[in-house]
Amino acid sequence: MTFPWQLEPWIRLGAFAGVLALLALGELLAPRRRQEVGRATRWPANLGLVALDTLLVRLLFPVAAVGAAIFAEERAWGLFNLLALPAWFEIALAVIILDLLIYGQHVLFHAVPPLWRVHRVHHADLEFDATTGLRFHPIEILLSMAIKIAAVVLLGAAALAVLIFEVLLNATAMWSHSNLRLPTRVDRVLRHLFVTPDMHRVHHSIVPRETHSNFGFNLALWDKLFGTYRHQPEAGHEGMTIGIPQFRDRGELKLGRLLLQPFRTEGR
Repeated sequence: MTFPWQLEPWIRLGAFAGVLALLALGELLAPRRRQEVGRATRWPANLGLVALDTLLVRLLFPVAAVGAAIFAEERAWGLFNLLALPAWFEIALAVIILDLLIYGQHVLFHAVPPLWRVHRVHHADLEFDATTGLRFHPIEILLSMAIKIAAVVLLGAAALAVLIFEVLLNATAMWSHSNLRLPTRVDRVLRHLFVTPDMHRVHHSIVPRETHSNFGFNLALWDKLFGTYRHQPEAGHEGMTIGIPQFRDRGELKLGRLLLQPFRTEGR
């Protein structure tokens, strides 16, 4: 039976909406931190960026990453099309390799000043919740999609693997940024394999050495393997300050200001 690829956008939309709704409810019932800046102030711009990013990707990359995988598969392009791997193993390996790619891309966007100016839109949120995981400047989203498409074609990753990865990336980005309180024991067990909200929250600290740590969104392996893992913020999760020094005014949370932020003269 052929997979109904025309349903791919709806599968992704359904997963996105379902995960966001569950996490938003969880944040209300069991919040990790008390938030000084409420959802009504932050969410319009954060969700506005999601809508704008999605529109631009669909306009500029009509086939996106899944379409690129189908295109490469039909022409037998890429590494996996040269190897006789079991389908399940190829899918799992592709998801892991693409997750490593996103980790490396994230490190790069912190290390290269022009890329940091684009990426700091994500870090300039004054609070930390599921919508922070969706808050990316359109330039970053377009660059990220171009990188993913190139990687998918070079790998020859199966379209199903790419769809699974895209759904996982979106869901784990929201999960790892959620303001959700987990029992300490659960957090400790989960972070052996996966990035937890407490683990990634350190990355959004105003303290630079904490900002430049815990880059992973999904698998915790990469930070531990490459020496970028930091267990806890020095000030504790309740005491830490979220954001970056340059953009502390609530007026900076408006959509127009976020779109202009990479072009502002403030330093790194």
